[in-house]
Amino acid sequence: MIDLLQRLLPRSLRQPTPVPDALWQSTLIAHPFLSALDREERARLRLLSTHFLAEKEFHGANGLALTDAMALAIAAQACLPLLHMHGTSGDAVRDPLKLLDWYGDFVGIVVQPGAVVARRKTTDGAGVVHHYDEVLAGEAMDRGPLMLSWEEVAHASVAAHSGSNVVIHEFVHKMDMRGISLGEHPDGAPPLPKGFMGTRSASEARGVWRQTMQLAFDGFREAVTMAERFGAERPWLDDYAAKDPAEFFAVTCEGYFVSRDRFAQEFPALVALYDGFFRPASSTMKKARAD
Repeated sequence: MIDLLQRLLPRSLRQPTPVPDALWQSTLIAHPFLSALDREERARLRLLSTHFLAEKEFHGANGLALTDAMALAIAAQACLPLLHMHGTSGDAVRDPLKLLDWYGDFVGIVVQPGAVVARRKTTDGAGVVHHYDEVLAGEAMDRGPLMLSWEEVAHASVAAHSGSNVVIHEFVHKMDMRGISLGEHPDGAPPLPKGFMGTRSASEARGVWRQTMQLAFDGFREAVTMAERFGAERPWLDDYAAKDPAEFFAVTCEGYFVSRDRFAQEFPALVALYDGFFRPASSTMKKARAD
């Protein structure tokens, strides 16, 4: 009942249960890409994570017993992309807690012990329905709950070397789903901040985003094809990024946040693009200095 009443209050008036110092420090140590943040960033991440935990409901599935440490690990990684972002309206925010609105369309987070096999169906151009199984380490549903495999979450530190992070992947999907109509599929083009990369209109901003993303996506798909058909070196990031633009956006964001230096080597054009989205204030200042 207390938690419910807290959720009904404006965030600025809520008093969520503080994260114990020892638990917070152990979370940072377990995730090098979090401990690498500067002091101010770690403080903001802790604030966002604390309120995130108060707003979301965690459910362990198939006998998985969730602990505070497990929930905090998920919260901290989920809030990492929010640290320097603009609000959902496109404007800068003074209150960092407003950034949690990016995840405001759901409450439940279901944590499975391992991967889940989902039964899928698709209809081809001839109208024939095909059924297949898909193994999922996570899944984000538009206006619905989010599912994660704890087996994948628990290996976040090791997975970072290959630019992988299932939590960031699924929560970036949630950002991509902002503003789409019910039943539509996200397309890797989330709502952009006003003045994105020096653009003067929303349409110009979308044009810059889509053109840059399309070139990078086409290049990645070609690299995957060359590896599969001709034995060329496989791309650094998961081949799943070649599935469609939405998955390319989510997979590349994993690498951007957990292994920025390597990501910059592999996708130099996307670093500036993602800085413009995830760090709009610093991106604007860089452009002003360049001008």
